[in-house]
Amino acid sequence: MTISIWRYSHLALAVSSFVFIILASVTGIILGFQPISEQLQPYNTENLNNITVAETIAIFKATYPEIIDIKVDDNNFVIASVFTEDGDNLEGYFNPKTAQFLGEEIKPSKFFQWVTSLHRSLFLKSIGRFFVGLCSFLLFLIAITGTVLILKRQRAIKQFFAKIVNDNFNQYWHVVLGRLLLIPILIITATGVYLSLDKFQLLPENKTEHAIDFDAISETPKVELSEIEVFKNTPLSEVKAIEFPFSPDVEDYFTLTLKTKELLINQITGTVLSETKTPLVNIFTSLSLNLHTGKGSILWSVILIIASINILFFIYSGFAMTLNRRKTRIKNKYKSDKADIIILVGSENGSTFTFANAFYKALISKGENAFITEMNNFTNFPEAKQMVIITATYGQGEAPTNANQFFKTFKSENLKDNLKFSVVGLGSLAYPDFCKFAMDVDKTLQQKHQQLLPIFTINDKSVEAFNQWTSQWSDASGIPVKIEEQVLTTKPKQLKKLKVLSKTKTNTDDTFLLTLKPKTHHKFTSGDLLAIYPKNDHRERLYSIGKVNGNIQLSVKLHKNGLGSGFLFASEVNEKIKARLVKNSAFHFPKNASKVIMIANGTGIAPFLGMLNQNKNTTTHLYLGLRTEASFQLYKNQIDGCISSEKLSSFTLALSRVNEKHYVQDLLLNDAEAIAKTLYGNGIIMVCGSLAMYKSVLAVLEDIVTKYNNKPLSYYQNKQQIKSDCY
Repeated sequence: MTISIWRYSHLALAVSSFVFIILASVTGIILGFQPISEQLQPYNTENLNNITVAETIAIFKATYPEIIDIKVDDNNFVIASVFTEDGDNLEGYFNPKTAQFLGEEIKPSKFFQWVTSLHRSLFLKSIGRFFVGLCSFLLFLIAITGTVLILKRQRAIKQFFAKIVNDNFNQYWHVVLGRLLLIPILIITATGVYLSLDKFQLLPENKTEHAIDFDAISETPKVELSEIEVFKNTPLSEVKAIEFPFSPDVEDYFTLTLKTKELLINQITGTVLSETKTPLVNIFTSLSLNLHTGKGSILWSVILIIASINILFFIYSGFAMTLNRRKTRIKNKYKSDKADIIILVGSENGSTFTFANAFYKALISKGENAFITEMNNFTNFPEAKQMVIITATYGQGEAPTNANQFFKTFKSENLKDNLKFSVVGLGSLAYPDFCKFAMDVDKTLQQKHQQLLPIFTINDKSVEAFNQWTSQWSDASGIPVKIEEQVLTTKPKQLKKLKVLSKTKTNTDDTFLLTLKPKTHHKFTSGDLLAIYPKNDHRERLYSIGKVNGNIQLSVKLHKNGLGSGFLFASEVNEKIKARLVKNSAFHFPKNASKVIMIANGTGIAPFLGMLNQNKNTTTHLYLGLRTEASFQLYKNQIDGCISSEKLSSFTLALSRVNEKHYVQDLLLNDAEAIAKTLYGNGIIMVCGSLAMYKSVLAVLEDIVTKYNNKPLSYYQNKQQIKSDCY
């Protein structure tokens, strides 16, 4: 399939360096524990900020007759080299407050030294260091290209951390962990490259030397060490090293090396003889070393270990996704100029090809001259009689990578008119722009060609829904197509346990209410969907959720031999069932609408009962269509409660199985002027229930807005003022 330059670069970089990256990551994980083990040693002194150089020098001078130097390492351990009264040399860790000797300096174990050599140079010395540095640079580029791919997927920087639907384990965690660990990985790679450049002396040199006028050095006035101003004003936390004078002569001086500068200090008067700034190259080298190794911070070391572990996961998941895409490669039996049926596919990660290839193979098995290709390969197919477009939607309603040139090509190609076509959109209701690209393709094709079937949308790669479409297409085209379910089936995933709190008896319409209790961390709201798998296989049933008192409430019609409804009705109170919560943000209650009109029939009332229960101060009107007054008793108490609590401003009921039968669309015509004013005032109309009711409601709304507002209904649909969830 067509791969964008960024994806191709991302993959090419990973392929070319994955062996080195694996070695660097594994050794990096091991080495990440070294600074942690050092930090856990009992040599740390808290609050070096509160201890001055003067205090430390004074206590060391009072304790030991000779001091060579005092250093502060990256772990904030104080290391010194001194001689005792007995002439013994002590080197190791000291308490800077008491000058007490704590222990000898820790040296890395032979194992860590071996792993360090492997990590730095692969035991190949300079050649190995070059390859490790190159590997770091390639990993840096991989992180950059991966970031670009995420931005292309999310379509905006502000959407970088927006929710991603988990419809594929490898892809989901590749993106999620990539976003979370982007900064640590960039730091690891950038510092690795910097340290390699420093090792090969490719960084600019910026040496500074002290200039001392020894003739001007004075021995007066004499100042006690503890009173030297620069020592008193310098906390030990800023110190890297203090080198003591070799002799009491005035020509010998203290060398005080700080993090950003170095001072030479007269040991008698305390005068600063010379001061030089530490070159920026040296500062960056020290910082890079600490950031790359984790020295001095247990937290950062843990982050580096996690990042290194995840680099290994990125390698696995990246190649797994690549292999999955390769499985969907197109293999045509006939040439495009001889094909009667053209199948065009729009897919970003390859999953849509699974459905398209299954459909293509089914056609070939029936002896049809079919040809399958990507949407970007659209051209003038001379023998084509019909087209089938099967496409996903990428990002926020955009075209997948291999379909982003379709509209441009379609306009330029002189394809014969009245070609029959059918569009299938695959997507997720968790995204507000559900199948938007497929809808745009359908509208564009209608300008020149004949629609064989209305656009068909499929949520979460539903196998059953796809088979429904193939059945409809077979009837419309006269070509019997059957796809075996095992070709497309996938096991249900991310199922959550929900406890059955209550269940009513069925009413005269064989409808019942079911209340489920989720765990507290399960996030959902009214209008979202509950997916159940009654036989624990691919067969999925979706139910619209009402959130009532923090629980999930469903309104379910019990069908004879109904797979989903039978499963739910058979559940007992306190029993736990497994299901999946599906975010349906396109059908959430609007937060800032001036007025909301709700239209429902039958079990479509379920999400509205939840929305009303959650409503705070929005003016709401509910039109409900049921069969009889007895049908209404199932919902009466809740609706009466919403009216009394002023969460529901008005309620109108239409009964279709009584003497004076009415439907919800009749009620809308009665209140036509109020409906028109609601839309004119940026109000929202929400529709939930059967598709037949939905189509009738849209027809009535079209008449109303045309008459009163002089605008087509599409005007309000484009402004997202019409929300629907129908079945």
